Formats: sequence, C-alpha cells, structure tokens
Amino acid sequence: MSMRYVLYQRDYCHLCDQALAVMAEARAPDFDSVWVDDDEALEVRYGTRVPVLRDQQDGRELDWPFDATAVRQFLAGTTPPL
Repeated sequence: MSMRYVLYQRDYCHLCDQALAVMAEARAPDFDSVWVDDDEALEVRYGTRVPVLRDQQDGRELDWPFDATAVRQFLAGTTPPL
C-alpha cells in the first residue's frame, strides 16, 4: 500500500535535502519519496518545481519553498497562505 503523502524530489538536490529537514521538523508522518529524474512524465510535471509535497488522497500539492508551519497546515488539510 502506498503512502498518503509523496515528496517529489531530484537526486543531488540541496533544496530537497532542506525539504527533508523541514518535514522532520514538522514531524510529518511517513511519506514516499519519488525521484523525478528518470521519469519523463514526472520530469515534465515537477522538473522545475521540486521539491513538491503531494497529498495523494485529495491531490493538493505544496511547492517549495515551505517551512514547518506550512507543512503542518498542509497536513492538517489547510492551504498555507502564499
């Protein structure tokens, strides 16, 4: 069974490393990591946006940059202000 949340990221991505630290700080539940580098469709969709946190249940996405507060709001089902 797949996880509800997915973090789309790239190999050797310092922003993705920062996003992982923010996710830990926010105490996010377990999530899948998906690398867009080797998937043409994902590359087109997320290539310039990574890291992106996606809720697989309702399709919401949280684009970088985000902080722990924004992640907690996202996980609670609210969209953080821009």
